[in-house]
Amino acid sequence: MIEVREATIDDARALAELRWEFRAAKAQPVEDRETFVSRCAGWMRAQLTTSLQWRAWIAEDGATAVGQIWAHTIEKLPNPALERERHVYISNVYVTPAARGGVGSRLLEAVVAWARSQNADRVFLWPTDRSRPMYERHGFATTTNILELKLNG
Repeated sequence: MIEVREATIDDARALAELRWEFRAAKAQPVEDRETFVSRCAGWMRAQLTTSLQWRAWIAEDGATAVGQIWAHTIEKLPNPALERERHVYISNVYVTPAARGGVGSRLLEAVVAWARSQNADRVFLWPTDRSRPMYERHGFATTTNILELKLNG
């Protein structure tokens, strides 16, 4: 049975290994696996320690990490009107190929429930063509409100 729970600092290395698997499959790495995993685990440990902006959820099959999702809280300026003062950005959604088939949805549901509990104004992300149907099944929609300036590439 796969369990989804909020990640802790003790999960940093497993999360970093999933990050390697996710990103190394998309593009040729420019650093070796161990160097990246160590660097990434350090960053993740620091983020999970403060819990101010980044949070993560992990999916585990027994003692094996099989998926993750990260959420970044973006505070808005205080507003005197009735308007919520934070957004949540979702990133790094990944489930190992063998565990796919509902785990991504469960991770997403956990983050959306948390965002609601935080009284967030909206949750946003940049999906891939492959992941877009999952997000749409959960009520996400394409909007034209955001302007983007791409600074590199």
